[in-house]
Amino acid sequence: MQDSTATGSAAGRIIDCRTLAPGDMIEASYNGQLYYVGTVTETVPALGMFWILEPRTGTRKLLDPLALYVVRRPAADTGDGSAGGPTTVAGR
Repeated sequence: MQDSTATGSAAGRIIDCRTLAPGDMIEASYNGQLYYVGTVTETVPALGMFWILEPRTGTRKLLDPLALYVVRRPAADTGDGSAGGPTTVAGR
C-alpha cells in the first residue's frame, strides 16, 4: 500500500508534479508558513516543478514540490475568505 504523501493524493503532500494537472488549486507552505495559493497552469516533469497563477497578484510562480509543502486545495475554496480558507500569506 502506498502512503498518500508519496502518491500526491488530495489528502496528502504532493511531491511529484506529474500528479498535478492544469486547473488544480494548491497551497504551498514552508516551515508552517503559507507562501503561495494558486491554480496550476502548467507542469514541467523534466524539472519536477510546476507553474501556478496567484489570484491575488496575477503573477505566475514556478514551484518545486520538494522544496515546499504542497497540498491540493478544494476547488470551492478560493482563498478570499469566502469558503473559510486562509487569507494571510507569509511575507505579504
